[in-house]
Amino acid sequence: MDQRIAPSVQIEAAIEAVLAGGLGDPDALSTLGRLGAQLVLQRAVEDEVAAFLRRARYERAPDAAGSRNGHRPRRVQTAEGEITVAMPQVRDSLTRFVSSVIPDTRSIIRTRPLEALVIGAYVRGLSDRDIESLAREAGLGSISRTAVSTVCRELRDRYRAFRARSLGEVRLLVLMLDAIYLPVRPEGPKEGVLVAWGFTTDGTRVLLDVSLGQRERVEDWLDLGRGLVRRGLRSPLLVVTDGAPGLIRAVDELWPDADRGRCTVHRLRNVLAKLPDRPGLHAKVRAAYWAALDTATCPEEAEDGLRRLVGELAGDFPSAAACLADDLPALTVHLRYPLRLRKRLRSTNLLERSLEEVRRRTKVIGRFPGETSCLTMAWAVMDLVIAGAHGLGLTLPDRHAIAALVATRAVPATAEAIA
Repeated sequence: MDQRIAPSVQIEAAIEAVLAGGLGDPDALSTLGRLGAQLVLQRAVEDEVAAFLRRARYERAPDAAGSRNGHRPRRVQTAEGEITVAMPQVRDSLTRFVSSVIPDTRSIIRTRPLEALVIGAYVRGLSDRDIESLAREAGLGSISRTAVSTVCRELRDRYRAFRARSLGEVRLLVLMLDAIYLPVRPEGPKEGVLVAWGFTTDGTRVLLDVSLGQRERVEDWLDLGRGLVRRGLRSPLLVVTDGAPGLIRAVDELWPDADRGRCTVHRLRNVLAKLPDRPGLHAKVRAAYWAALDTATCPEEAEDGLRRLVGELAGDFPSAAACLADDLPALTVHLRYPLRLRKRLRSTNLLERSLEEVRRRTKVIGRFPGETSCLTMAWAVMDLVIAGAHGLGLTLPDRHAIAALVATRAVPATAEAIA
């Protein structure tokens, strides 16, 4: 470790390097989690020694209580692996520097699960008291109020800036909408956290909004959509959702000129849920369903194939047949788009996996003290996933095909921009 550069700065550089490489590797998020925990603790002990010496790094102060004398490594064992914190060493002081964040013991410190430390410390209560309590529960002593306040303020400010930024320059190929239910408050039922993200016409993945949605009513989705429009977002070419009635009604009202797609994965799950657990039946229906979509060259051909499957199911399984037959045009509209992109545009799976990452990293936290901390946490995790995600990787033929689709919607400026 370069002694001339603060350890926390070096950790920040390591985080940037992981993000620059993308999160396609399944281990990347865990790596970021470990680095995040390392950064939280490293900043805390650096703040401690600055307060002890009464001066910042390389700052001269006549009343300094001593001087820095390098670092020594301290191991911290977490649920996702061991991390190392560079403990500051102090000389020429009248009293010995002892960290309250990481006690000076011979044994390895064992924390609660890493998520409780990283996600919890950053966003759980967004208050000094909650984060101090969490640190004590983890056996880490107390974290300085200055460090806690700085972390919370920065995170709140970033979330507010995210929700206020202009979307006037964003041109969406596809907008995807979904929700996750989380224990937003200390008491009461779980509430919906609504998420909007998509792919732009140049293939970039972009997070657009994270907001509270109560019970996913049409009014909740309308509020989210109107907020996006107020911030300058133009109508996407395609909007993909699950089958929530309130969401579908809101999409039809907000973006009447866009193609509305139904998530093909959600629909198959719904159909299979209405079939008995008979040997081979689910596999047969699943194969026929995907064959109808995968072999079709246009929406009309796919609809014909799905109607044949509806006919096969109608005799013995009328409920499954009715479920499949509902809203077929929305189920096949993705076939209007470039061949190479169709499987990426026909489901909200990528968004759903991102939401599962939110659920996984909040499970150990329990209930939140209020909607601000819950929404900030959900945004923080989604932002991390989106920042390192791969885009569509559009080829030149893809770009030309998308430009042609845009031109048919009478938006020439967008077509010229991506041609």
